[in-house]
Amino acid sequence: MKAITLKIFLFFLIITPFYAQELLPFVENYNKSNYQGDNQSWNVTQGNDDAMYFANHHYLLRYDGVKWEKNMLPNKTIIRSIYAIDDKIYSGSYKEFGYWMRKNGKMNYVSLSEGKSVFDDKENEEIWKIFQFNKAIYFQSFNSIYKYDGESITKIKIPFLISYCYVIDNQLLIASVSIGVYRMVNSRIEKVQGWGVLENNIIHGIEKFQNKIYFFTKKNGIYVEENGVLTPWKNSLNETLKTANINGARFLKGSKLAVGTSSKGVYIFNLESNTYINIDRKNVLMNNSILSIGLDKENDLWLGLDNGIAHIEINSPTAIFYDNTGTLGSVYSVVKSNDGYLMASNHGVFKYENKGFSLIPNSEGQAWNIKKINNKFIIGHNEGTFVYENSIFSKLNNINGGWSLVKSNVNDSYLQTSYSGISIYNNLEDLFQKIDVKGILKPIKYAAQNKKNEIWAADNYRGLYRITYNDFYETMEVENITQKSKKKANDFGVKIFEFRNEILFLIHKTWYTYNSISNQLVENELFNSNFANTSDIVKIDEDHFIILKEGLLYQVDVKGNNFVRNLIQEKYYKGKIINDYLKVFKNGNSYLLNLDDGFISLQLKNDLVINPKIKIEAYNNDELVGNNSTIKYNSELKIHVTSGIYGSSKPSLFYKINKSEDYSLVNGGVVVLNNLESGNYVLTIYSHDGMNYNEVSSFDFYIANPWYISFWMIVLYMVVIGTILLVYYRWNKMRYIQKLKLQEEELKHQKEILEMELKAENELNSQEYEKHILELELQTKSSEVTGKSLSIAKQSEMIESIQGILDSATDLNKLKSEISKTIKINAVNKHEWETFETNLNQIHNEFVIALSKRFPNLTQKDIKLCIYLKMNLSSKEIAPMMNISFRGVELHRYRLRKKLQLVQDDNLSKFLLSI
Repeated sequence: MKAITLKIFLFFLIITPFYAQELLPFVENYNKSNYQGDNQSWNVTQGNDDAMYFANHHYLLRYDGVKWEKNMLPNKTIIRSIYAIDDKIYSGSYKEFGYWMRKNGKMNYVSLSEGKSVFDDKENEEIWKIFQFNKAIYFQSFNSIYKYDGESITKIKIPFLISYCYVIDNQLLIASVSIGVYRMVNSRIEKVQGWGVLENNIIHGIEKFQNKIYFFTKKNGIYVEENGVLTPWKNSLNETLKTANINGARFLKGSKLAVGTSSKGVYIFNLESNTYINIDRKNVLMNNSILSIGLDKENDLWLGLDNGIAHIEINSPTAIFYDNTGTLGSVYSVVKSNDGYLMASNHGVFKYENKGFSLIPNSEGQAWNIKKINNKFIIGHNEGTFVYENSIFSKLNNINGGWSLVKSNVNDSYLQTSYSGISIYNNLEDLFQKIDVKGILKPIKYAAQNKKNEIWAADNYRGLYRITYNDFYETMEVENITQKSKKKANDFGVKIFEFRNEILFLIHKTWYTYNSISNQLVENELFNSNFANTSDIVKIDEDHFIILKEGLLYQVDVKGNNFVRNLIQEKYYKGKIINDYLKVFKNGNSYLLNLDDGFISLQLKNDLVINPKIKIEAYNNDELVGNNSTIKYNSELKIHVTSGIYGSSKPSLFYKINKSEDYSLVNGGVVVLNNLESGNYVLTIYSHDGMNYNEVSSFDFYIANPWYISFWMIVLYMVVIGTILLVYYRWNKMRYIQKLKLQEEELKHQKEILEMELKAENELNSQEYEKHILELELQTKSSEVTGKSLSIAKQSEMIESIQGILDSATDLNKLKSEISKTIKINAVNKHEWETFETNLNQIHNEFVIALSKRFPNLTQKDIKLCIYLKMNLSSKEIAPMMNISFRGVELHRYRLRKKLQLVQDDNLSKFLLSI
């Protein structure tokens, strides 16, 4: 079911011609989001300052090409009319008229009618038109005319209802609503005879052109007066205009007539070719109701719409074709046909011929390229390669996705790149005959040839290849040159460009040529120095090409060894370029450039304004500042650069700050400067003639020091620093005095401490001396104890000697003699024994106290044994000192262990040493 529906849709798509889209002049639309005003714009004029002014209902709008400004009358009434004379903008409103003057970047209003009893209280007068006649300014309502001669205001009451007044041949014509046209002669009103046909017509315009007077009526079309005879305009368009309701008309430069209607937009008629175009909402305008028509100094149209404002570059060589319905899709290629244009888009192949726009039957799908060869159009399509000739669309071969078809520089053959490689057409009379290049079966996007048996090919994705073949078209070698030249990391989207029979390669925004000796890619100095950072390039002819650099298009003219670059205004293509698919078709002195919703026709020869009249307005915090002004630190400075030119001849301007090396584009007419350091700056504006930058204006300003280093802050810093130094000096002096006092007190204190230390040292020395004495005494007593111990041990030896004598002697007398001798030798003095025991107790006094305190049930004999054991004496040594036997010592030790509550494993001597 879906397939049947799609086929029906495609059938009607093919057989039904679309709305006749025109190749139109370029139109800029401005809506309320742009100017922040009201819907209706009742009048439009250009001021002496080159700015455009609009009576936008409650607002007076001003637009200088950069900035929209809106102003309101003090009484906030609707502004119906405006008129520019010298530096004044006159305006008319409800029971009010006066003029505006611009001062210090703002519009100031001066009322001429206020307080002068100009209007009657009973009348509801609105000023619908302002004009100049015989050096006086006239303000016209529907009932009266107010004449202002620069000093006084004269009211001229009209006895009938007026539509509008017009100045023709130095006479003032007054068009009534229903009773014909009158003229004013010396403040007297008289009816113009012979124009009775205009009665019962509302006239919305009277214009004289080529000795004919044209009358534009609201509902009865156009009348023409010639040699005193008034007749309807003899043109088929007149019938259309009768139903469109004419709201205004103006004759334009180049024998053109613009007629604004209330329901069908604007008609632009060429009186020489007797042709016309209609610009309305179906093609480009935002609204079909034209309320006012104005001209600027370039003779381009400005339209006040019922909802918005439009600028039409009627005298520009630039023309545009686009489809706002989405039927056409994105255009990948466009060529001029005999009766119009052919376009290859992602929806198929479309033709625009005899103001008819339609899809060519059987061409649905993605079409990539159209190439005109003789009278044939070769079309690279997703479904194959097709030929269009004599309105017949037929299939040439099955090569899918023909991206390009380029002529060889070696012979008359053509190279076609496609999804599957490269094909060669040698016979233009028989395009069915082709040769497929072997060995490179991959998607190839670009190809070129400037040597026999050699083809250069760029992969759609990455890689540059050099293909060599013999005379029989047998492929000899396919070399990946980017890989050989070690450019593989950056060889995505390689582009091939032919210049003066030399092939150049654009790889990652760098230009290369091929060195056949080293078999390597080498950088091309000429193109890298002139076209650095280029992202795309397309050839127009041998002396012209287009480059895409940083999102901007430049037309380059080759003049000898020089390149003349002209920046194409971004407004013509902004947001409409199809990246990597730029295509051009030369059409006489112009060329066609594809866009994503149509195409644009650009003039090949571009006459630049070399030294345009440039005006600079600088704003700091939304306040206008003059030249050599001081700008607050860390504040934004907006510099508006205007030329007073709005159409195709609007100059591309550049700027430099303080003679920096780089020229920067004045994007959108505004230079925004932020975060500048303190100091003097010069902003210089330059125009570009294609080769050189020419200084056209400059603006000097000074960035003030930040507040924290301003004059008064420096004074404050000095005061603070001085105060700090003074305080520091006084504090330091006071501290010094305190320090002296502290030093005195410290010396006194140190003296006292020294005395105390000396005293303590003396006491310590005395204590040390006494301690030393005690230690000597203790050593003496220890020596005595030791001596006593030796003495006791000696007695023990004596006893043993006596016992030995007794055991061995036989003679009694001799025995007595030996015993007496031994006793005498080893006798112990009783006094020595007492001294020994006393010294022993003194030496072990602390031990005795600790032992007695811990074990209070110990006897003196027990304590004595404990002392001997602590002295590490054996039982054998202890026995004579305690005057008991060895067995007695062992028994005493046993009892002592019981009293000390020691278990069997506890060592008695170690225990005593621990106390």
